[in-house]
Amino acid sequence: MSLHLYNSLSRQVEAFVPLDPARPTMYVCGPTVYNFAHIGNARGPVVFGVLADLLRRRYGVLAYARNITDVDDKINAAAAEQGVPISTITDRFAAAYREDMSGLGVRLPEIEPAATAHIGEIVTMIERLIENGHAYAAEGHVLFAIETYDGYGKLSRRDIDDMRAGARIEVAPYKRDAGDFVLWKPSTGDLPGWDSPWGRGRPGWHIECSAMAAAHLGETIDIHAGGVDLVFPHHENEIAQSECAHGGKTFARFWLHNGMLNFDGGKMAKSKGNIETVRDLLGKHPAEALRYALLSAHYRQPLEWSPGLIEQSARTLDRLYGTLRELAEVDAGTVAIPASIEAALEDDLNTPQALAELARIAGEARKASDPAEQAQLKRDLLGAGLALGLLQQDPAAWFVGAVDAGDDARIQDLVDERNAAKKARDFARADAIRDQLAGEGILLEDTPAGVRWVRKRATQPA
Repeated sequence: MSLHLYNSLSRQVEAFVPLDPARPTMYVCGPTVYNFAHIGNARGPVVFGVLADLLRRRYGVLAYARNITDVDDKINAAAAEQGVPISTITDRFAAAYREDMSGLGVRLPEIEPAATAHIGEIVTMIERLIENGHAYAAEGHVLFAIETYDGYGKLSRRDIDDMRAGARIEVAPYKRDAGDFVLWKPSTGDLPGWDSPWGRGRPGWHIECSAMAAAHLGETIDIHAGGVDLVFPHHENEIAQSECAHGGKTFARFWLHNGMLNFDGGKMAKSKGNIETVRDLLGKHPAEALRYALLSAHYRQPLEWSPGLIEQSARTLDRLYGTLRELAEVDAGTVAIPASIEAALEDDLNTPQALAELARIAGEARKASDPAEQAQLKRDLLGAGLALGLLQQDPAAWFVGAVDAGDDARIQDLVDERNAAKKARDFARADAIRDQLAGEGILLEDTPAGVRWVRKRATQPA
């Protein structure tokens, strides 16, 4: 099956083939490092990390860049408040971001460019835009002139006149058009800045990504991805300045956008104060449960985030790891990703379908009795988990209190005694055993094959 992806630019699912199969390229907008990442910030890295692994399997190589925005007004404000250089803020939170994403099973990209390391490329691109008549200098600023680019609005499908009419802030007097956006802005002595033909200043946000993408991936890239909240103005502006700087060449062939996380009925955002940081959540819940939860809805759809979703994800992983524990003595051989899992992911990264297939394989494995069938199903289960970044730890590490086989036998004896008590309608004794097991962290599950037990998961200390 060929890989199909929904292209936000065309509003259609399209077959994906890279321009150069020997070097597919993908750029994902990364963090602005002034604080800890919240769980909504993690959805893109997790989901597009699954896509990156899929592309590596298909083509054997991938040029994947995820940037670090390390110059920004929010960073400047944090540095000023603490009386430190911006690098003190950005170094700390860039490192924290890498740690948190690693905790969620997100691999580092092949390329991690930082904006401050690309000032030269940014200045060069701005100079080219001025030379081509697409940008102009005014009062120490350089602005992109949107009226010079006929395709402006093609990604967001916004009409330029409507955008002008909907402007909510006073238009700066140096702008020729209300929609013109900043490429370079002046810096006062108390702000970070770099020398440029237009005076000491710093880049605008949008030009940073365009310059970094061109520097590392080329003037036309295969895939550009990020949150749906970046469609306008960030990605719209990236397209305009990149295509105008590069003689009209397509900037990105495919645009992928993940939906937002909702919390208590509203979008999760720092500005709303309803965020949960990845770091805090990793201190309270198993990392794999958080990852499973982030993959549980299709990436293009909103995801309702709640404690219940995390708990449901963890219980599902209990069953999956319980299955692997039951097959502990089965030699799975060399693990390979099942074709059904690849097919689900190749269908516009359909992780809910892949997770359903994972559950199906586990269900078949629990019913299997033939050794060869058990080996195949265990191999498929581990391979399915590998494609999703799940089920890669020892089951004993997943469950709390995995002490010894003797304790397992004692627990099973209690479960058997409870079953006998229920048949004898001695519900008081059955409830007492259930409560005793619950106190030991043992959960009972009713299955078609009878009652199974699992130990509660470990939670990391806060």
